[in-house]
Formats: sequence, C-alpha cells, structure tokens
Amino acid sequence: MRFARSFVLLLGFAFLYGPILILAAMSFNASRLVTVWGGFSTKWYVALLDDAAMLSAAKISLSVAGLSAAIATLLGLAAAVALARFGAFRARGLFLGAVYAPLVLPEVVLGLALLSAFVAFGFERGFVTLVIAHATFTMCFTSVVLLAALRGLDPSQEEAAMDLGATPSQAFALVVLPAIAPSLASAFLLAFTLSLDDLVIASFTTGPGATTLPMRIYSQVRLGVTPEVNAISTLLLGFVGLILAISALALNRPAREIARSP
Repeated sequence: MRFARSFVLLLGFAFLYGPILILAAMSFNASRLVTVWGGFSTKWYVALLDDAAMLSAAKISLSVAGLSAAIATLLGLAAAVALARFGAFRARGLFLGAVYAPLVLPEVVLGLALLSAFVAFGFERGFVTLVIAHATFTMCFTSVVLLAALRGLDPSQEEAAMDLGATPSQAFALVVLPAIAPSLASAFLLAFTLSLDDLVIASFTTGPGATTLPMRIYSQVRLGVTPEVNAISTLLLGFVGLILAISALALNRPAREIARSP
C-alpha cells in the first residue's frame, strides 16, 4: 500500500512539474530546434541581453507588478479593516461581494468589463490603465489575506494601547500594522506574482506602448517556440518561484515563532 501511494504521488509530481523541468532543460539546448538536443549551452540566456523588445517588456511587467501590488495591498488593507472592525454596517454584504467578485469572475469577463469602462471614460490604454486593471484584479486576493490576519489578531493588544493614551490611529499604526507585517508582505508578493503572470487581462487593458512580458512571450510562441523563449520563460518561472517562496516564509514565520516560544 505504501508503494502504491508513493507511486501515485510520484506520478502526480511528474504530471505537474515534468513539463516545467523539460522547459528549463531545453532552455540550455545549443540547437535552435527545440525538438533536437544539440548539447549544453547558455548562449540563449546571453542572447536575451541583446533582445531590446524582451528586456523592455520585462521592465514594463516589473514596473506594473510593483506599482499595482502596492495599490492593491493598500486597498486590500482598507477593505479588510472595514470588514473586520466596522461590524455589520449597512450594505456590508454588497461591499463584501464587490471586493470578492474578481475571485470568481472569469478573467476574460473581467478584462472585457475593464476595457468597456476605460473606453466609456475616455482613457487611453497604456501603462496607467494596465496598473489600474491589475490593482483591481489583485485587490481581492490581498483583501482575503489581510482580513484573515486582522481576524486572527488579539484585539486586547490594540485596546491596551488605547488605554495607555494612544488614539485609535496610533494604536493601529504602532500595534496592528507591525503585528500583521508578515501578512502585508505576503499580500504584496501575491499581488506582485499575479500581476507578473497575467496575460488575459493585460491583453484587454494595455496599449501598443505597454507590452508586458507574458504578452511578448505569447506573441513569439505563436511564431514558433525557440530556445530563447524557453530561456526567458525559465527565468520568469524561477523569479515567480522565488517570490512565492519568500511569501510562504513570511506567512509561516509567526507560526514558527509561536511554536518556539515557551
């Protein structure tokens, strides 16, 4: 029975991560034909340094991801505070549904809705509209993370700070924010990763001068997969994996500290 479970688990990991490992391995292929192994080489990673279009797309993606993640984290914090601290206020259900709607909406529908809104308000599609779209899309995820953090926080600490003379704003800034700092970091990194990986919403809300890295990779793949595309995809996967690892460590740090405390 143990062998059967191990075998099924191994098959599951192979199914999930086998294509990623193949992609990473073929990025070191010396041959330009991805179906033929021509030996080990790193020349395709070197070639990326001369690809101005790819580097520009990477710069735009990183800029959009960083800015939209910061906006989404701030908005998610505000939404989480309203849901966790304001009680059963009027229209709370409507507000909760509006915050969580992007979690269940298909990305195509959300992208089309954002495109219609930008056209209706006369916004020229480009970097700004892309940041707004990604902040709207990722805010629901940051709200979930931060709402869980606020609900798990002992309110007596904040009450004690106010009993000692701190205003509610000072108690929130000096007690609550440091306590949920790991969750804030996790929310930011999660929003950053989702923005960096997005293709569908970016296709609807960006303009010719703001092509993201996933869009650039997709356009090149349509003309044929090359080892250079494998190389940039491997770097993107590695970067996202690093971000997710940092997010997981930040989220689990409080639990580890509690477990170590006497």
